[in-house]
Amino acid sequence: MEAVRRYDILDTPPDGSFDRLTALAARMCDAPMAVISIVDTDRIWFKSHHGLAAGATGRDPGLCASAILQDGPWIVEDARADPRALANPLVAGELGLAFYLGIPLTTNDGHNLGTLCVLDIEPRRASEREVADMIDLAAIVMDELELRRAAQRRLADEAARRREAEELARVLQESLLPASLPHLDGIELAVRYLPADRARVGGDFYDALTTETGVLLLVGDVQGHGPAAAALTSMGRHTLRAVATGGWSPAQSLTTLSNAIAGLQAGDVERRFCTVAAVRIDPKESGWSVTASLGGHPQPLLVRADGTITEVGAPGPMLGWLDDPCYHDVTVEAGAGDFLLLYTDGLTDAHPGAPKPCDGSLARLLDGVADKPANAIADALLGAATAFTSAPRDDIALLVARFVGNGG
Repeated sequence: MEAVRRYDILDTPPDGSFDRLTALAARMCDAPMAVISIVDTDRIWFKSHHGLAAGATGRDPGLCASAILQDGPWIVEDARADPRALANPLVAGELGLAFYLGIPLTTNDGHNLGTLCVLDIEPRRASEREVADMIDLAAIVMDELELRRAAQRRLADEAARRREAEELARVLQESLLPASLPHLDGIELAVRYLPADRARVGGDFYDALTTETGVLLLVGDVQGHGPAAAALTSMGRHTLRAVATGGWSPAQSLTTLSNAIAGLQAGDVERRFCTVAAVRIDPKESGWSVTASLGGHPQPLLVRADGTITEVGAPGPMLGWLDDPCYHDVTVEAGAGDFLLLYTDGLTDAHPGAPKPCDGSLARLLDGVADKPANAIADALLGAATAFTSAPRDDIALLVARFVGNGG
């Protein structure tokens, strides 16, 4: 019974491979019925049955249950006169079975799972050729069972490896993102992150950290996936954190990081690049000063309380692309009720119907959530991006900063 469970065959759906074998067995032995049976604890279950309507029968007394106790063919030439078979329901019942030729289905380690058998309602003799043919067909049945089991093991192994890869990627991904967001007076923060492939470390990242006067918000997208992208992500986050002190500006921070990436990869045949949106927010007497610098990244969107949307920041080159990059700071003012959205292009490229800036769909979506809390805005954006797909085309990272009070 442990061997039967090992093959996980009981109560599986019909299979064309096994059905062809029972049809072939019936034809080769000129018999009206053929069955591939598996003997369970209290029943004999038919994986395939040709010319017989029943899908199972009781184990005791059972022809197949007796056949699996043998090392070779089990033959009943006239069941109505054979004391071994008289009590069997298929013999004594309406079917009136008279002839049975069964070959045990034997595993490589010597366990009989069931039989390949042919049946007839007329008594008859089994020829040597028929017995030899049935032995060969029974071996083919076992080959099919072994192939099926091997395929199941491969699928199980692949699923286990996938789960392990997803767990490793999750742990590594978490190490590349901030464990928590800072609590700020007058600003609500919300972030969402969704990798395109849970088994690989994504290239998108976000960060938020307080500075001497305000807060620094970062959203970036590193080229590629996997360990190399993870290494560049870690380097980028920690470099920006290190330079975000004193009188720094977002443009100065991007210049420092771009030069560091270029220097790190000098001489490499395959270079990697990243895009970053860096935003510094400082309080003012009657609001907030929002200063943005972009390194090849989509412009953050400032959504006013009245629904007006402003793109923030001037485009600049990808980080690590040029030897002497030039980045610019652009400053706008924000007030209570406004919110700022930083995002990676996975948000707008998740699927053909995802909200996009070019056709106004993203603007309409943002206008519809302009009065919502930061978490509700983030949920609405991620929901719209994933509405028609379970796996986005690219990683998605977004950060919402909602101004709920005046800076001063």
